Amino acid sequence: MGAAMNRGKVRGHAVALAVIALVSAGCGGGDDVNVDDPGGDGESAGSGAGDNQGGDGGTLIAAISAQPDQFDPHKTQAYASFQILENVYDTLVVPDAEGEFQPSLATEWTTSEDGLTWTFTLREGVTFHDGSSFDSADVVYSYNRIIDEQLANAYRFASVASVEATDPQTVTITLTAPTPALLDNIGGFKGMSIIPEGAAEATDLATTAVGTGPFTLEDTGANGVTLARYDDYWGDPALVDSVEFQYVSEPAAALTALRSGDVHWTDNVPPQDIEGLEGDDEVELGVTPSVDYWYLAMNQTKPPFDNRDFRRGVAFGIDRDEVTEAARFGAATTNQAAIPEQSRWYHEYAPFEHDPDQAAELIGANAAATPQPMALMVTDEYPETVQAAQVIQAQLAEVGVEVGIEQEAFATWLDRQAAGDYDAFLLGWLGNLDPFGFYHAQHVCEGTSNFQGYCNPEVDTLLQSAAAETDQDARKTLYDQAAELIVDDVSYLYLYNPDVVQAWAPGMEGYEIRADKAINFETVRLPE
Repeated sequence: MGAAMNRGKVRGHAVALAVIALVSAGCGGGDDVNVDDPGGDGESAGSGAGDNQGGDGGTLIAAISAQPDQFDPHKTQAYASFQILENVYDTLVVPDAEGEFQPSLATEWTTSEDGLTWTFTLREGVTFHDGSSFDSADVVYSYNRIIDEQLANAYRFASVASVEATDPQTVTITLTAPTPALLDNIGGFKGMSIIPEGAAEATDLATTAVGTGPFTLEDTGANGVTLARYDDYWGDPALVDSVEFQYVSEPAAALTALRSGDVHWTDNVPPQDIEGLEGDDEVELGVTPSVDYWYLAMNQTKPPFDNRDFRRGVAFGIDRDEVTEAARFGAATTNQAAIPEQSRWYHEYAPFEHDPDQAAELIGANAAATPQPMALMVTDEYPETVQAAQVIQAQLAEVGVEVGIEQEAFATWLDRQAAGDYDAFLLGWLGNLDPFGFYHAQHVCEGTSNFQGYCNPEVDTLLQSAAAETDQDARKTLYDQAAELIVDDVSYLYLYNPDVVQAWAPGMEGYEIRADKAINFETVRLPE
C-alpha cells in the first residue's frame, strides 16, 4: 500500500510492486485485459476528489529543486520537467500508487492470443488545451513522432511493428514479439504523453505545452512556472485554481519557505532534518521507499575508464554506506544493483565490499603510477550529488584516483552528458517500475540512455530475451543474470535506493506521496 493521507505525520509503507498489470495474462495465454473506467463517468483513476466539482480555489505553491530543461515531453529526460508535465499531459494508461496500470486516455485494452496485437479503446469527449478534440490520430502521431525521430523514448517501441488508428476511438499496436512491459512502456511516465496531431510542427513544444491534463501551462520564467486549472478536463476539475512551481535549489531555503507559509509543498527537504520533522507541528512529512536508484557512471569511451579492471577498482574503493549517509542521512538503502528490495524484481547481488587494498591494486595496475585524475560531474540543483561526490573524492584519493568535482547547472549537465563531455557523473534514475525500465536503454550497446558507452553482447542477448519473455519466473532469471554482468562490468556503479521525502503545509488535503515520485496536484485542497 502507498502512504495514507491524514492530518498527522505520514510515513509511507513499501509500495507493493509484485502485482503490475502489464506483465501477466495479456501476453501469456492471450486472455483479454479489459479495464473499465471506474463508474463509467470519466473520473480520473484514483482521483478521490468526491463531488467537489470546480474546486475550492487558490494557488498551490510548490518548491522544487531544479529548473526544467524544456517542456517537450518526448524530448526531455529531466525529472524537473516531468514534475510539471505530470499535471499537464496524459498517457493512454497510468500507474496508480501501487504500480498497477489504470485507464487514462484509454478506457480499456485487449491483447490477442499470441500477445502480438494490443487494441486500445479511447476515451470520448476529451479535448486538448487548445480546444481540439482528442482521437486516435493523435496517438498515432505522438508515437510515430517518437519512433521516426528516434527521440528519447524510442527504445520503448523496439518491438512495435506498427501503430494504427482502426477508427477514431480505437488504436491497434502490432508487435514483432511479445512485450510484457508494453503498458509500462507507454504509460509509466509522461515522456509518453499524447500531443495533438501536428503539434510539433505548429508550435515550439520546448517552451509551450498542449496536453489534455488537469492543468494548462500558463507562464514560464527564470524563477518558476505557473499552471492554471483546465475547466474542460475530462476528469474531475482540479480543486485549486492554479499551481505555481518555484525553483529553490537550496533545501534549507525550501524548508524555511514551507515553515513561513511562502510555499505549500516541497520535495527539497534537507535529509539531515527528516528525523526532527517527524515531530514538527509546522510541517506535514511524507516518507516512502522509492523505485529510484542513484549511481556513478564512468565514460567508457575514454581511458582509463574503458578498462573494466580500473572501473572495478573504483567500485572496491567506494564505501557505499558512507556515501549514502552523507547524501541521504539514512533516508536511503544502499544497493549494488538498481532494483530496490521492495520490488518483486529485486535480486540481491553485492560483489563489491569496500576494499581499499584491492581497489589500489586494480587501479594501480591499469593506470599511471601517479594519481589518476577523474573529473566527477554533479549538479547543485540536486545537492545530494554534491554531498556524495565529496565523500567519493576523499575515498578514491586513498586508492590512487584524484577526483575533481565539477558542479554544473542541470541543463548544462544534461548537455555534457549527451555529448559525452565528461569523465564520470553522479545522478539518479527516477520512477522505474518494470525491469525493462531499470536496465534496457541504459545498458544495451546502442541504448538511447547508454551515455557511458557500455557494450557487452552477452548483456544485450539477455536483455533482449527478457524483454520478450512472458513467463514471470523465466523473465526474472534473465534480468538477474543481466544485472550481475552489468554490476560486475561496472557499467553503472550503483550506490543506493533513496526514500521519497516530501513535506507540505499542515491542513493541505488530498495529496498522495508515491514511490514513483509522480506529482499530482489536481486532488489537493489548500489549508483553510
